[in-house]
Amino acid sequence: MSMLTPPGMGGKYRITGDKYPRMRRPSGRRRVVLAVIAATAAVGLIGWGTLQLITVFTGGDKASAAGRASGDCDRGPGARASASPDAAAASRKRLPEPGRIKVNVFNATPRGGLAKDTADELKKRGFAIGKVGNAAKEYDKKVKGPGILLGAKGTADTAIPVLGTQLAGAEHRSDARKGDEVDLIIGTQFKNLAKKADADKALAALAAPEPTPAASDKKNC
Repeated sequence: MSMLTPPGMGGKYRITGDKYPRMRRPSGRRRVVLAVIAATAAVGLIGWGTLQLITVFTGGDKASAAGRASGDCDRGPGARASASPDAAAASRKRLPEPGRIKVNVFNATPRGGLAKDTADELKKRGFAIGKVGNAAKEYDKKVKGPGILLGAKGTADTAIPVLGTQLAGAEHRSDARKGDEVDLIIGTQFKNLAKKADADKALAALAAPEPTPAASDKKNC
């Protein structure tokens, strides 16, 4: 063993001749990689912290939530504030004017003169009058309510609802007939037609366009 060899060390650390062990410093490349990683982490932390500060001071989340709650959904494709003029016109076209509705008036009660008096009043209100007389045997003294409005299936959502504004509580029925004529069969509980002012209000409400489902669209946003 050489005099330069520390006690207890041998093997590759043994100094012989003119060879000495070399203790190398860490590689410079490793230090560069570590420095880059540290710098990247620092930049990321700084950016995240800045974003949190902006959110705190501007109330970004609350503002977004408030915007959604205050009506952002109204601007969706399904939201409409009111019916368009075209929709309103289309709704009115489905209902005929009273003058285009021909009404046959039949009395199914024991009281005389009801059919004629009722027909005269309907004529004053603009309806066209057809047949006037006693009801057929199948209805005579068998109509318990104020009356029955009877017509073809095609009149169920046109002429019959319009005539129905004149007699509250009347039963609406359809049969196999053809054409647009409708029958008003007076029942035992009939007293009078609806007051003209009330009938006009009911007719105006019937002709008004249905409201759009804007409120339900907001709930489903």
